[in-house]
Amino acid sequence: MRYPKTQEAPLRTRAMTQDHQHPENNPIVDEYSRLALDYDSKWSFYVNATTRETIRRLKMGPTDRVLDVGCGTGALLYRLASSSPKARLVGLDLVPEMLAIARRRLPSGLELREGSAEQLPFEDEQFDLVVSCNMFHYIRHPKRAIQEMLRVLRPGGQLLITDWCDDYIACCVCDLYLRLFNRAHFKTYGAKECGRLLREAGVAEVKVERFKISWLWGLMTASGRRDGNFP
Repeated sequence: MRYPKTQEAPLRTRAMTQDHQHPENNPIVDEYSRLALDYDSKWSFYVNATTRETIRRLKMGPTDRVLDVGCGTGALLYRLASSSPKARLVGLDLVPEMLAIARRRLPSGLELREGSAEQLPFEDEQFDLVVSCNMFHYIRHPKRAIQEMLRVLRPGGQLLITDWCDDYIACCVCDLYLRLFNRAHFKTYGAKECGRLLREAGVAEVKVERFKISWLWGLMTASGRRDGNFP
């Protein structure tokens, strides 16, 4: 999103949200700083399945500039770096402990940044592809985050978000439970609601695909593009 000049400079210099400036007040940072060391081993099936299914749906060129929002321990970036060594890959996450693990597993030249999806610390039109995997249900301001992802995309660039899908009963029950007992969780969306949210935020050519990664657990991938008329 392009902002008036009077707002643009403060936005670019203030790369974190208020909660991110004070991570002790952020339930996401608090939870994942504790989970970071065991995250990959504890959730290996889930991580491998979701990264695999996300990559299947990417339309990525060999030299594309790619931003992974909510990159966590770098599982998706690792697979992208292996398959497209000439691509420019950048990861962003809110949790320093997760990024520390990503730095150990990823090539040394790969850029990793600490920051918030609602206020991306990048200039306009920097990337060919913005992807987010298993992170969207934590975002408190989803429309703002989507518009930020569009802002950093070049015209015609692809946006792709994989996340839990509330259309599946297991995800629906989990969402209700986590809303009551987990401060880090915010909201799980169904396919229609997710598609509507993307279109309202300005995403063009929106497509939402639902799929299962086990007999119980279902996900969706929402994709679209930034057209030349955004914002």
